[in-house]
Amino acid sequence: MKVILINGSPRKNGCTNRALKEVQAQLSKEGVDSEIFWIGTSVQGCLGCYKCKSSGECVFNDKVKEFISKAKEADGFVFGSPVYYSSASGSIVSFMDRAFFSGGSFLRDKPAATVVSCRRGGATETFGQLNMYYTINSMPVVSSQYWNQVHGSTPEEVEQDIEGLQTMRTLAVNMAWLLKCIEAGKNSGIPMPNREKTTFTNFIR
Repeated sequence: MKVILINGSPRKNGCTNRALKEVQAQLSKEGVDSEIFWIGTSVQGCLGCYKCKSSGECVFNDKVKEFISKAKEADGFVFGSPVYYSSASGSIVSFMDRAFFSGGSFLRDKPAATVVSCRRGGATETFGQLNMYYTINSMPVVSSQYWNQVHGSTPEEVEQDIEGLQTMRTLAVNMAWLLKCIEAGKNSGIPMPNREKTTFTNFIR
């Protein structure tokens, strides 16, 4: 089993990374492999060109395409972002827009979670914002003992957020447990959900 932890901060070794490293360390203790995938400092937004729907790939050859190739073999995901004006970073939003639109089929049915870091406020708004991606793509959302957030302006300050770091560890324990339950279900012959074909409606007449 493997979980990809996506660092959506422009700071590779900042507060978001510190939170993800806490999750990663606990996943290792639970016997689950993981890697932290940094999306970089700039991600092109989606053009809505729909080329991926015919070719199966996004037209841009960047971190999104690299991530999707890894996602095919991954079992779960944790998307992390700093809080900017009570919202996720522009880079992670562009990244997730394109990743879910062009490669959503490789994420579907796999557990996912959100981790946010902030100095003081706006964490719950960002948390809810990113969770929207999973619930539109049939992905089980992994929870913790509190909303998945850490506080601090530097990684050193995050170290002082004892409850926040514990929340990260609990998240990892819950992720590992759910992945093991899914694996046990598959080994017992329980099939994946058989869903209806999606029906699309537009609110115009």
